[in-house]
Amino acid sequence: MKIAIAGTRGIPARYGGFETFAEELSTRLAARGHSVVVYCRQRHGEPRYHGVDLVALPTIRHKYVDTVVHTCLSTIHLLFHRVDAALYCNAANAVFTWMPRLVGIPVALNVDGLERNRRKWNVLGRLWYQLGERLSTFCPNAVVSDAVRIREYYLSRYGKQSTFIPYGAETGRAASRAVLDQLGLESGRYFLYVSRMEPENNALLVREAFERLDTPFKLALIGDAPYAADYIRRVRDTRDPRVVMPGAIYGEGYRELQSHCFAYIHATEVGGTHPALIEAMGRGALTLYLNTAENAEAAAGAGIAFEPADLAEQLARVLAMSPPEQDHWRALAVERVAERYSWESVTTQYEELLTALARR
Repeated sequence: MKIAIAGTRGIPARYGGFETFAEELSTRLAARGHSVVVYCRQRHGEPRYHGVDLVALPTIRHKYVDTVVHTCLSTIHLLFHRVDAALYCNAANAVFTWMPRLVGIPVALNVDGLERNRRKWNVLGRLWYQLGERLSTFCPNAVVSDAVRIREYYLSRYGKQSTFIPYGAETGRAASRAVLDQLGLESGRYFLYVSRMEPENNALLVREAFERLDTPFKLALIGDAPYAADYIRRVRDTRDPRVVMPGAIYGEGYRELQSHCFAYIHATEVGGTHPALIEAMGRGALTLYLNTAENAEAAAGAGIAFEPADLAEQLARVLAMSPPEQDHWRALAVERVAERYSWESVTTQYEELLTALARR
């Protein structure tokens, strides 16, 4: 088939979960013989990436219109460059998914989590996402949810059945540790936090809880965000020399950080299946997660839940664990990812869905 993926910032992945999803899925589909095009918001050198065609289109760099402007232009391009099936990402883009259908292109939409709950959005932003949720129920041919909790939400609120396909992650540790040397970190002697530095991802909560610990271990806060300068300044406002904040790190450096941390802290409130959570688990990290329904679904007993008020206590708890107990939690995390979040299995499920839509 010829398949298009729209609604992300594009590949190679240099931002967040949807971009990693687009890269992992598109390159695997291309390796299986499909012709795949991914719409991107900026050029990354060559027009092809690991067998995937890249189409770079402009956008308006503003928090409230960046995504929808680029997806609108991607959709117009798609109307004149036919494919067998299209996959859109993000419920905010639901408003465009009926347009390819007019020219015979079936569309699946991955709605992500309940984005309207993010604190960065003003009233209009929340209303747009709420509208997107409703439009998701009838504009595309099929709706995809990456968490059972999100599937249940769409069914109970809108009476809409969706196809559950989880996010994917790799298993196995990266042996190299070059980025650790660059950041002054020692293998097995730092806590790791990875996320976009936005309020609902609670980087500030994690930093303040860690600073209450009496430990020589360090805390690596990894991430950035294009429209959260004030919040990032608050996160960086510390004199604790144990806290390392290098910004966003991708690729092999990201994998190294996950593979060699003492424990991974996941503090995100909003969303479906969070990529960083299951990716850290797949690398064998001892995982602590903020106790939300979506995070608990992903961890499924293979991580340690915390509430905002008791994070420091839980960090002290894992520091006091015996090495065999720590290794037990790490083994559970790897088993969970291998059982549920294989990228090859995820690719097969999308391949089957898009094939069925094209045949229909």
